[in-house]
Amino acid sequence: MDPQNLAYALIQLAHNFGAVAVTGGALAALWPPARMQRRQIAWLVLSGWGTQAASGAGFGAVSYAGYGHLPDIHGIAIAALTVKLACALSGFTLAGAWLRSGGGWSAARQEAVWIALAALGATALSAAAFLRWFS
Repeated sequence: MDPQNLAYALIQLAHNFGAVAVTGGALAALWPPARMQRRQIAWLVLSGWGTQAASGAGFGAVSYAGYGHLPDIHGIAIAALTVKLACALSGFTLAGAWLRSGGGWSAARQEAVWIALAALGATALSAAAFLRWFS
């Protein structure tokens, strides 16, 4: 078994669970029965975005350790990676802001935050397909 492939597979596993947390968590928070659990869901979404960032860096680290350089990507793959990074930064910031003071926000503002978090998750997932295909 190739240790580098094992490392990639384990990082991909974490990355996939992070994607589920950020997208599924935000969508779940929009479901009326789950609204009472939004604080717990926000922690899930925040940790999911952290997992996305850490595992994304892990892909680069394994490539650097194995090949002595970062993956050679260009064009659409760079644009997709940029979108994913922007989503992760925005999602982490927004989930953290909601945890810090979202309980005091109006119902409309809270709903808008959860819609934005769901959109960020879906956008990052979409960008991942382009990054994977064009890398």
